[in-house]
Amino acid sequence: MSKIKIFSLGGLNECGKNMYVVDVDNDIFIFDAGLKYANEQMLGIDYIIPDFSFLKKNKDRIKGIFITHGHMKAMGALCDIVKELKDIKIYSCKFTCDVIRRNFKDEGIEFNNLYEIEPHKKLNFGKNSIFPVSLTHSIPDNVGYVLNTEDGSIVYTGHFVFDSSMQGPYGTDIGKLAYIGKQKVLCLLSESEYAELPGYTVPNNRIASTISDILIHTENRIIITVFSAHISRIQELLSELMTTQRRVVIMGKKLQELINYVIDNGYVKFDKSRIGSLSNIEDKDAVILISNENEKPFVNLERIVNGYDKYITIKPTDTVFYLDPVTTNNEKIAIKLSDDIAKLGAKTINLSPKKYLLNHASSEDLMLMLNLIQPKYYFPVNGEYRHQVANADIAYNLGIKKENIILKQNGEVAIFENGNLTEETEKIKIDELLIDGNSTKDIGELVLKDRELLSENGIVIVCATLSKKTKAILSGPEIITRGFIYVKESGDFINQIKEISLKLINNNISSNYVDFNKIKNDIREELGKFFFDETECKPMIITIINEI
Repeated sequence: MSKIKIFSLGGLNECGKNMYVVDVDNDIFIFDAGLKYANEQMLGIDYIIPDFSFLKKNKDRIKGIFITHGHMKAMGALCDIVKELKDIKIYSCKFTCDVIRRNFKDEGIEFNNLYEIEPHKKLNFGKNSIFPVSLTHSIPDNVGYVLNTEDGSIVYTGHFVFDSSMQGPYGTDIGKLAYIGKQKVLCLLSESEYAELPGYTVPNNRIASTISDILIHTENRIIITVFSAHISRIQELLSELMTTQRRVVIMGKKLQELINYVIDNGYVKFDKSRIGSLSNIEDKDAVILISNENEKPFVNLERIVNGYDKYITIKPTDTVFYLDPVTTNNEKIAIKLSDDIAKLGAKTINLSPKKYLLNHASSEDLMLMLNLIQPKYYFPVNGEYRHQVANADIAYNLGIKKENIILKQNGEVAIFENGNLTEETEKIKIDELLIDGNSTKDIGELVLKDRELLSENGIVIVCATLSKKTKAILSGPEIITRGFIYVKESGDFINQIKEISLKLINNNISSNYVDFNKIKNDIREELGKFFFDETECKPMIITIINEI
């Protein structure tokens, strides 16, 4: 019999940054290693990943990281992880492996421990084993994972939806799910993002009829923004294009390479002769595809709207179509862009996120998964806490005992002994890493606070030069401000700052000693009070004292 621990380093009480850990008798299995993108309040931060200190401390016990699919929520932290853990093993299916390889290549990472696996082929790890099972999502080769232990299996779904129209590399093997459920399933970890939505996600995840209507009833050129990761949406678009005489023009090298790859490998069906070139950009019936990346949403469209793209400009006869619903995080940017497009005389078409859903499991999908898997314990994951609670309510209404439903936050450990959940409590120290640019180092909350302070209140620098020999003030104090006050109209105010600074510097100078730390602390404290009394602002104050 085994001792099993299940916990999350990211992905609970949040959407994204998924990373789940299952420890079976000291053998560690990691499921997904994702990121989430920073909001506009996180100044300069590109994305956020789980703090993987736990992985570094326990690297010798880790059997592998098992990636469900090729979206950044599931595998976006891998580049940062493998830069520090070069010997860790990563397992995923073919399409996902290819996405990971491209990401590694873009980052200049050489990595030799990426293993391509196939759905429904078991991987043995001593007395335990991993069984990948095909599930439907908006990207090919999406799988859930079954970890088989002596006390029963632990099933992690990742992101999924039940949609019988999606076949081949997008399909769900319901027969395998039913077979897994007939075995002994100890715990099911199932996604929660759409748990509050009634019914099935299907057919609200399909937009073919909407695309068809737009293509037929729009007379002139159409510019379409696409999330390149949503391959099934691209397939819907290209399928409807085939029913018209329109030619598609793909903008951007990365998007061109991706679409050629998915067509050449059979993930998307499309006649490549219908792909035009830059010479077709001005065609009246052209459909122009531009990519919309999560990290900098609508950046390509924004460049076109502002007139900075060297190939294309917005014309009054154009229609701009957002192929994916605009999310809450991107709403402000999208509204501003739509406003700018309207000023140019063009038209925009948005899809409502309430009517047009992504490929995540709604309440009926979750019920079907529960009925197929029949777990003893249920662990809602992948979503904000209210989504986890809604998911837990679904399980309770289906007859799972309340004490068998596990609601946790990141770092809180569920411990099983001999196939039963214990009352033992344990908490793993967790954090998140704020990544800016190509640096793998955490920016940290203090840096973020400094950036926030600078953006809201500006900076004041006090400079003075002293004689190394006599300790007398040779020049200054000079006052430099940025983002605080307009210096040319604030001469009296600047003079007051100089007077206060001069007094504080002199107070901490003797004939043979200068207390630099006390000067800096006194200036920061006194000027801080003075600035707040006069302006109700708290600029960052930096003091620079030189000796020559």
